[in-house]
Amino acid sequence: MDKQALQRLIVEALERDLDVARRAAQTAYETATHEENIAENKYDTLGLEASYLATGQARRMSEIAQALTALRALPATRHCPDRGLQLGDYVVLENPDGHVRALFIGPDAAGLVVHTDNSPVTVITPRAPLGQALLGRQEGDEVQVQVAGKLQTYVVVEAS
Repeated sequence: MDKQALQRLIVEALERDLDVARRAAQTAYETATHEENIAENKYDTLGLEASYLATGQARRMSEIAQALTALRALPATRHCPDRGLQLGDYVVLENPDGHVRALFIGPDAAGLVVHTDNSPVTVITPRAPLGQALLGRQEGDEVQVQVAGKLQTYVVVEAS
């Protein structure tokens, strides 16, 4: 896996998300401040609802911008098998049923999915139980995590 190309894909996806959030925030702001949405009575809440939406969109923009900054600052280093999995590494896991998951251990943007060669790669952070359990692991290691009261087991089949 070309990690630099993968990081570029993640950054590009975040840039697109930021652009969409920026436009949505602008639309919500314009709706909230439009003269037709001034409350005429206590039950007229369209302007208030639009201001809540604008606030949420602004918060989302801030989160995406923070993730972009963190990912741009992440050095594209080579995987060191002696240290095991670290931040910035690509990992492929397999569960006992043979289901395979490709992950990128990033500093932020957890849950973001990008597609490389028609294969989805999910960004995971060390703050997540699985991300934390993966740190320091090597190819062939078994990883177990408790999620919603259920034990999940994976084998690290590829680390780079």
